[in-house]
Amino acid sequence: MSLGSGIDHWGTNPGDSIDAALTAIESSVQELLATDPAYWRTGQKKDLLERLEKLQAQQAALKLRVLAVGGDIAEETGAKDASGWLRTELLVDKTVARAQIKLAVGVAKYDLVAAGLAEGVVSLDKARVIIKALDKIGTDPVASADDLVLAEKLLIDHATHLTANELRIVGNRILAEIDPERFEDAEAKALLAEEERAQQKTALRVWDNYDGTIGFDGVLPTSVGMRFKRLVEAYAQPRKQQLVDKGAPLPPWERLMGQGFSRLLETIDPAALPRHGGDATTINVVISLEELHKDLGVATLGYDETNGTTISAAEARRMACNATIIPWVLGGDSEVLDAGRGSRFFQPIQRKALRLQAKCCQAEGCDMPPEWCDAHHLDPWAAGGKTNLNDGALLCPHHHRLAHNPAYVHERLPDGPIRFTRRP
Repeated sequence: MSLGSGIDHWGTNPGDSIDAALTAIESSVQELLATDPAYWRTGQKKDLLERLEKLQAQQAALKLRVLAVGGDIAEETGAKDASGWLRTELLVDKTVARAQIKLAVGVAKYDLVAAGLAEGVVSLDKARVIIKALDKIGTDPVASADDLVLAEKLLIDHATHLTANELRIVGNRILAEIDPERFEDAEAKALLAEEERAQQKTALRVWDNYDGTIGFDGVLPTSVGMRFKRLVEAYAQPRKQQLVDKGAPLPPWERLMGQGFSRLLETIDPAALPRHGGDATTINVVISLEELHKDLGVATLGYDETNGTTISAAEARRMACNATIIPWVLGGDSEVLDAGRGSRFFQPIQRKALRLQAKCCQAEGCDMPPEWCDAHHLDPWAAGGKTNLNDGALLCPHHHRLAHNPAYVHERLPDGPIRFTRRP
């Protein structure tokens, strides 16, 4: 690879030396790649990782220097800027390419950041954090040019012993560190303004993927978002620990968090929910009597097939055990044959009694703690089952799904556990 042999501003001809240096780097990397780290000593692995971290910062510094003065590349190729050339020639995504150009411009503004990258003491991630903090200071009406210089020095120093995330927190308060008396009031006002903006940015979007899943994304204020994260983790972590204790393979943490979020929604106390359309917040499940008795029947979440979402009858039966739903059973002419009542749900005192009796999930061989279990009707309410302790059983979410899965049958053994068997 050659960078050309043009004359630079200092009157030297660096073309050959640049090409030789890059060739040496490429050769050294190939030599390392030809070896197997599995046979390296521990000290060699540690040394390589430490030195590569520094080299990556220096490589980034070099790349950003070139991009900062890469206007001639765009001019020669007809691109709008160097990011256009990155997209067409190096197949770099548009947003990534533009972010690199923006960072190159930012680094060029701050000599200490550029020097820190070149020395390898400031990583690329930390450089982004520092530049963002400095740019914010530059627009602060209370901060002076001297404050900006001092902030850059302090952040470079902090970068030598903090992670990028820790540095981001320090960067948000760096002015208060410089002059507490002058900047604390300004910081408080800025935080209030930031929190107000966060309220305006709050959003939630929910959509049906039409594959048995619902997708959603959104933005929450930091205080609410962290609380949300902790609540979901409170349901996900015990599940992980259960698998660890059993020596079972761990699913991805994202899946555990998703299952924890599902559990959080399923266990919300309906009495604590706001009124919705005149009634306590509920989900209506509409199902015909014929479909209700089928192992592979279907039901609708909503009031009709047009405006609702289709689910299996098995899932509807599972939800009826512990979700806040109204199951509407319709006859052949869509007349209402039966509407669910509160008595169909196990009451809190009954759940406590079941937990006291069972100690854990009652499925054979399962020891999921009782607080993570659902109360299940052994005789389905659709078949006339009653909501009482004799007909109730504690099942973890996994076995509760199996209890309503047409592919499985279950029976209570004489000594109490519930055995699941796959249908032949």
